Amino acid sequence: MKRITILADGDFPRGGRALEALRSAEYIICCDGAAEALVNFGMQPDMIVGDIDSLPASLQEQFAGIIRHCTGQDDNDLTKAMRQAVEMQPESILILGATGKREDHTLANISLLADYLEMAAPATVEMLSDFGRFEVRDSSGTFNASPGQEISIFSFDQTLNIHAEGLEYPTDNVVFDSLWKASLNRALQPEFTLELNHRAPYIVYSAF
Repeated sequence: MKRITILADGDFPRGGRALEALRSAEYIICCDGAAEALVNFGMQPDMIVGDIDSLPASLQEQFAGIIRHCTGQDDNDLTKAMRQAVEMQPESILILGATGKREDHTLANISLLADYLEMAAPATVEMLSDFGRFEVRDSSGTFNASPGQEISIFSFDQTLNIHAEGLEYPTDNVVFDSLWKASLNRALQPEFTLELNHRAPYIVYSAF
C-alpha cells in the first residue's frame, strides 16, 4: 500500500483539495464515527478503527469484518488509526477530517503530527482541511508555495531556530514558546526554504 488516507471524525471535507483527495483515496481508514459520514457520502471504508462507541449498530454489523476495536483512553481514535496505518508500511499517510467541531480536538490532532512524524517514518505525514495543508518535518527543507500564500510555522521545541528564505517576515529570532510565534507569514515566491539549527519536529501550515 503506497498511500493511506485516514478520515477522522471532525468536519467532513466539503470541497476543493480535501474532497478531491478523499475521492481519489487508495485506501481509507475511518476513525470510528467517521465511517458513517463516509457511507452517507456514498463511499466505503477499508478499515474502521476506534472504540466504536460512535458507530451505529447497523454499520457495526455491516462492517464487522473490517472493524479494529481498539480500547484504551491513552490514545485518541486518530492515533489508533495511525498505528494501524503504520503497520501497513505505506509511503505516505494523509489525514482528513481532523479539524473542526470541537476546538480541543482540533488542537490536539494538529499537535499530534509531531508525534506521528517519528511513528510513521519513513512514510510522510500530511493533514488537509478545507482551508489548508499541514506538513510535518524534522529537518531543513524546501516547500512549494505560491507568491502571497499565507504560511504559518509551529514547533514545540524552544531551542529550535529556523532561518527562512522566501518568506516575507524573518524567523531567525523566533522562540517557539507559544503557538502564534511564527504564524501568519507570507510566501514571496513559488517555493521557500527553512534551515534548522538542529533536527526537531515542526509543522508548516499553507493556507489555500
